[in-house]
Formats: sequence, C-alpha cells, structure tokens
Amino acid sequence: MSVETIMQDCRDLLELLPAQALSKAQQRYPHVGGLAVFPVYAPLEIIHAAGLMPVGLFGAGDKVELSHADARFQSFICSIAKSTLELFLRGEMKAFAGVVFSSICDVARNLASLVRRNAPELYVEYLHLPQNMYSAASQDYTRAEFERFRTNLARHLGRSIPDAAVARSLELYNQVRARTRELYELRRARPGVISAADTYAVVQAGTRMMPEEFAELLEDLLFNLRQRTGRARDGVQVVLEGAFCEQPPLALVETIEAAGCIIQDDDLVVGWRLFSDDVPVHDDPLGALAQAYLRDSVYTSVRHDRDRPRTEGLTRRVERAGAGAVLFTPAKFCEPALLDYVLFRQRLDETGCPHLKIEFEEKMWTFEATRTEVETFAESMLFD
Repeated sequence: MSVETIMQDCRDLLELLPAQALSKAQQRYPHVGGLAVFPVYAPLEIIHAAGLMPVGLFGAGDKVELSHADARFQSFICSIAKSTLELFLRGEMKAFAGVVFSSICDVARNLASLVRRNAPELYVEYLHLPQNMYSAASQDYTRAEFERFRTNLARHLGRSIPDAAVARSLELYNQVRARTRELYELRRARPGVISAADTYAVVQAGTRMMPEEFAELLEDLLFNLRQRTGRARDGVQVVLEGAFCEQPPLALVETIEAAGCIIQDDDLVVGWRLFSDDVPVHDDPLGALAQAYLRDSVYTSVRHDRDRPRTEGLTRRVERAGAGAVLFTPAKFCEPALLDYVLFRQRLDETGCPHLKIEFEEKMWTFEATRTEVETFAESMLFD
C-alpha cells in the first residue's frame, strides 16, 4: 500500500467506536474476541495469548454525547473517564469479553468500580501495578500480579493461557514495538517524510488492530517512507509531554505543527510503546514482562522511580530528540499530569529550556486560540 492509503486507513479506523474497530478486525480474524485496555499499561501479550484482540480504550472523543455518565462523576473529572463510562452505560461495549484498567489515579480506580457495577456481564480487571520499583519484592510482586491477571482471564474464558502462547505473543509485540521505535527514529532524522500527526494516527490506530496486522502495516509503511524525499522546513523542534493517558485530538497535533513546531518526540500512546528495548523471550515470559516493566519502561507520570526521576527522564528525552523546547499538553483535570507539570517546569527553568502549557479535552473542536498561542511561542524563539 502507498503511504497515503495507509494513512487514510489509520485515520478512518480512529473514527470508529471501539466495538466497531473490533468488528472490523473480526472480518479478517473471525474467531478472535476482544478485551478493552484502558491506558496507561496492561500486559497485552497475555490478552493476545488468550485469543483476544487488545483494543485501546481512550474514551469516545466527540463520537458520543454524555447523557448518563455525568450523573456518576463530578464535574471536575477528566473527559476520558466520562466518555469511557458512557460507552458502557449505553451498552456499546457488549461485544467485548471485558476490560482491564491499571493504577493511574483515583479516577481510573473509581472508573473500574463503576464499570464493574454497571456492566456486571463483563470481565473487569484492575491491575495493581507497583509504585516502589526498587523494593526487593517488586519483581515477585509484579510477576504475581500478571499471574493473577492470567488466571482470572483464563477462568473467565474457560480456557488456559500457557506460557508458550504468551512467549509467542511476546515475540510478536517485540516486533511491533521495535518497528514503532524505528518509525519515531525515522521521523526524528527526517521529519519531512512523515508528520507527527500522521505518526500519532498510525500508532493509535495500532491499538485497534491485531498485532500481526499492525506489524505488517508498520513494515510496509517504513519501507515506503525510506523511499520518500522529505522536504525540510523551518520550525522550533519540540517535545510533547503530558498526554500519557487521555489522548489529544488529532487536530491539536496538526495545529501545533502548522503553528511552526517540529515535534521530535512525545509521550502519546505511551503504554503501547512503554519498553525502550525488546523484552527477552525465555521460559518465564511473565517474569520477563515484570522485569521489563520495572527496569526498561520509559518514564511516565504514573510511575514513581526513586532512582530515575521523571524530571531527568524528560531532560534526557529533550536531549536525545535534539529539541529546543517542550510543549506540555495535559488533559484538563488530569491530576498526575498537572502535578508533574510543576516539577517539569521547575527543572526546565533550571536548564533554560523554553516551555509552554496547552490543556485539552476530548470534545475540543476549535483550535484558533491554540494556534495563535503556539505561533507566538515559536516566533519568540525563532526570532529571539
């Protein structure tokens, strides 16, 4: 397929509700069920090894009106929680075997409980991932939590999920993550061959495909992009930070680029590209996943690494990307992102790195003010 065809297919996929994306995948994989995955992280390999398609659950964007969820949540709650609950309250998620949440914040924890109460027919799991990454018990605890998830999911499905199947899925996801890293590296080296918005569309669309299909798409896309001659353009090289859970509208990323910024790196869809290297495949795949989560994960606002502070992680990301500024893009009312912003801003001020904060929400539809703000920021750097 051509790059243009791939991009259109990916953007079309993002216009679908999760159940519609699952139905589309089942046209090619008719015997596969689905398990929805709320950000930030879940062991996708276990889900895939169970014969299910892990489907990214990033709310519903502007595709549904909130008519039920507002009555269950306070007004000062992030929009992804409300629209996600709305999908369950409307019965839009009945095609799925269930949904898995992980320890992000109090809102995510409460959301899991609300979904369990209002969709009792579905399997609902909440992963209690460790907060202390360096305790002597962290490895055993994380592996035990993954084992608990596997046991519960297998009991719900009525079939086993053997280590050999998890290992095969791990090899497949290693391919997906490696090719995703290649895509980001290619864009950093030659930003003219693919925009950040298109990269974002591809990676998020991958959370709505079987990994076998996504690996093929990435290989095809990378081959075609390497044949392209990108046109260089002037702009401020930036890193996007703060959208680790709720994802910004695609139009917001397009607006940032149109306003004079070249996005060199980001934390978009970070749960699906969490590991900085391949996860070793051996006779204990759950142990390998636990080790990778504890020692090889990129920094995020939901991890509390004593020896690898997030501020240092951001500084290294900026340096590796060759960026000259940071754009913070937290979702409105996102406590982890907004609390981290204080620490990140302090660190960037110490290093003299310019930064700008732009909050967003799912139903954001006008970007004129944002474009003006980003243009002013970019021009202040270009012509300083």
